[in-house]
Amino acid sequence: METSHWHYLYAKPAGTGLLKQQPQDFIVREQLGYEPCGEGEHIYLWVRKTGLNTANVAEQLARFAGVHPRNVSFSGRKDKHAVTEQWIGLHLPGKQDPDWQSFAMPGVEILKAIRHNRKLRTGTHKFNDFELIIRELSHPDEVNERLSLLNDGVPNYFGEQRFGNRNGNLFLGVRMLEGETIRDRQKRSMAISALRSWLFNEFVSCRLTDTPSTQGMNGDVMLLQGSNSFFCADQWNEELQQRLQERDIQFSAPMWGKGPLASQHQALTFESAVAARHQALCEGLAALGLNQERRALLQYPDALNWQITGQQLTLSFRLQAGGFATAVTRELFNPVPNQD
Repeated sequence: METSHWHYLYAKPAGTGLLKQQPQDFIVREQLGYEPCGEGEHIYLWVRKTGLNTANVAEQLARFAGVHPRNVSFSGRKDKHAVTEQWIGLHLPGKQDPDWQSFAMPGVEILKAIRHNRKLRTGTHKFNDFELIIRELSHPDEVNERLSLLNDGVPNYFGEQRFGNRNGNLFLGVRMLEGETIRDRQKRSMAISALRSWLFNEFVSCRLTDTPSTQGMNGDVMLLQGSNSFFCADQWNEELQQRLQERDIQFSAPMWGKGPLASQHQALTFESAVAARHQALCEGLAALGLNQERRALLQYPDALNWQITGQQLTLSFRLQAGGFATAVTRELFNPVPNQD
């Protein structure tokens, strides 16, 4: 299963660049969208981690607090090869706050601890803020021109980290569908997620290859901006085109699962044709009990700022939760593998 063939919205870049040469070159800050209230059975920890998986940090926090790992939660997994700041929640009903200052894990700092009355659930946060340094740009002038295009959006692909080192999660998922048993719940979950994400990227790539990113189809499933709500556009018209231009609504593509597609008419014909090319994968994902869902076709970097000095790009932007920064940089340059 290839991951390098997906369509570029602005054509494949000519130049190369080095991303994540060191963790400080890739900084992520989670934006929850609300403030913990200061009381309740849950403790929210504002954690800075460097070069570590979110799940590993959560596991060590559970051990330190003397609770089962299922009592620890986080809104989203953050990049390993980076410096990231995010909330991690622990359910500690009737317990004293641990002495978080004595928690010792290399690469982890607990910056704040505050009580809240609700569990921190997956997908709770609203945005992620990114600060990137890209080194050794081979075509800085081209990158500068491409940066001015990003306000029109980029494909909302899942980034390569979803598929694992050398696509390990993806290949594990393939073996699982072929009958291999995966007993580790976390590995199994990551394998399933990799398969579903790969198929979503296929839908996005096929759609953008066949149809301009601003052109609707009869029966398109449209997401309402800032929510998980959607509706089927039975007949594409000028009113919908205007709402699309104003970003009140967005095109979507399937996150595959059991049940019928939500699209109709022309869009259903198109999506069904793509699914038919990957029939075994679609059937395997449906058999796992996943439901049909939708995800935006494009993402729009907000608060975009950049500076190019020589062959180095300093870049910052904000993405809605679930968006991958590497899907943005993919439209700017071809990443050079880090040999460190």
